[in-house]
Amino acid sequence: LCGQDKFTLFDQREFRGFEVINVLCSNCGLVFQSPRMTASELDNYYQEEYRITYDGQEGPSEKNLRVQKARAENLVKLLTDLGVENVERYMDIGSSAGSLMETIQETFGCEAVGIEPGDAYRAYARSRGLEVYSEFNQLETEHETRFDLVSMIHVLEHIPDPVGYLLALREKFFASNARLLIEVPNLYAHDCFEVAHLSSFSQETLTQVLKKAGYETNFIERHGYPRSKLIPLYITLLAEPSEILPDQEEMDLEKLVKMKRRSGFLHRRVIERLFPAYGWDPEFRA
Repeated sequence: LCGQDKFTLFDQREFRGFEVINVLCSNCGLVFQSPRMTASELDNYYQEEYRITYDGQEGPSEKNLRVQKARAENLVKLLTDLGVENVERYMDIGSSAGSLMETIQETFGCEAVGIEPGDAYRAYARSRGLEVYSEFNQLETEHETRFDLVSMIHVLEHIPDPVGYLLALREKFFASNARLLIEVPNLYAHDCFEVAHLSSFSQETLTQVLKKAGYETNFIERHGYPRSKLIPLYITLLAEPSEILPDQEEMDLEKLVKMKRRSGFLHRRVIERLFPAYGWDPEFRA
């Protein structure tokens, strides 16, 4: 995030047959996976192994669909509560089974398209009448490419270069006055060290990623919906493009990352022990 190359070991574990090593940048406080798969290895992994590793099957399960639907309803409620309106063209990156696309389309009466590399999930979404493409190149040849609302829900943590990705996104796909909706796992409450998660964000480092990519954060919150009422598993952020890119010196650095992670998981264990019914919703428990 800061461009420096000094980091220390933060976490090392096995995740479903993969060794996953995360390090902590000694300067900016970003936690990221290193070593990691190369770009070509990542492409092959998402095409051949990702859904099997995570879900045990290629297509969406009943439980997965329930989680996606509940998450979509929560996100759309957030948008309406924040006064987002007049959405005409919407794009969901990593659209999965299409639950968020469908809910936003119904709520705002807008045109909606999705990007989903997984064949089975894309086929499922298309079977529901949704317009979903496998990649941006296909979208650009067949569709209007300026959108006033773009979402990336549990996607940014999978991106090798989140700042560069967000910069390119705003330049190629954002209409004037566009909004960006992002949700990621919360480093300080979520078991986020997975083989497919290349970065693990706190509220502070996520804000800095958006700032460095030229976005102004309008709203950010930590929460657990739909899986928990009390454990802040996720970070949700709404942003819009800023006219001025910040200088490197303007970055706010995240400090005491290890202590905050330990404190966050201590809070999580207390909630799980004392208030199990509120700590985890049995219907959506991971």
